[in-house]
Amino acid sequence: MTATRSAVALLGLAWVGSTGASAAAPQYADGAAIFSASCAVCHGSAGSGTPALAPPLLTNPARFVTVAAGRQQLALTVLYGMFGDITVDQKHYNFKMPEFSQLDDQKLAAVLNFVVFDLAQAPQDVKPIAADEVAAERNKGLDGAAVREHRAGVLGTLGGG
Repeated sequence: MTATRSAVALLGLAWVGSTGASAAAPQYADGAAIFSASCAVCHGSAGSGTPALAPPLLTNPARFVTVAAGRQQLALTVLYGMFGDITVDQKHYNFKMPEFSQLDDQKLAAVLNFVVFDLAQAPQDVKPIAADEVAAERNKGLDGAAVREHRAGVLGTLGGG
C-alpha cells in the first residue's frame, strides 16, 4: 500500500460520486487526501457543498476542465481563493474561500484532478490538469474578487451555471 493510500485509509476517507455509489479508492488518491484535509470541511467529503456556506463541486469543475479559460479558473480558485456572491446549481452562495497557494503546484493539480474526475466525474477522455498549468497562474497577484469576476466570464462562455 502506498503512503498516499495509507493516508487516505487513515483519514477514513470515503467519497461518494454524484451517482450516489461509493467507490473503494479514488482515481486521484493524492488529491483525495488533500481534499479531505483542506476542502471537505466546507465543501463536504463528497463535494456536495454546505448550504449557505460553500457550493457543491459536482457540476462546474467537470464543465470548466473542458475549456482553456475554465482550466485557468480552476487553478486561480485554488491559488487565490474566491469571495463574493455566486450561484451554483440555482442556489446562491456568498462565501470566502481561502487561498491555498502554500501548497505546491503538483499538490494543487492533484486536488483539482480529484475534484474534476472523482467528484464531478468528468469524462475520462478529458486531459487531467498538469502542475505546469497551475504554475502558469501562480504569482499573478490576484485576489478572490478578481477570481470571481474571471469565473463569471468562464460561465458566460459555457452558457451559465
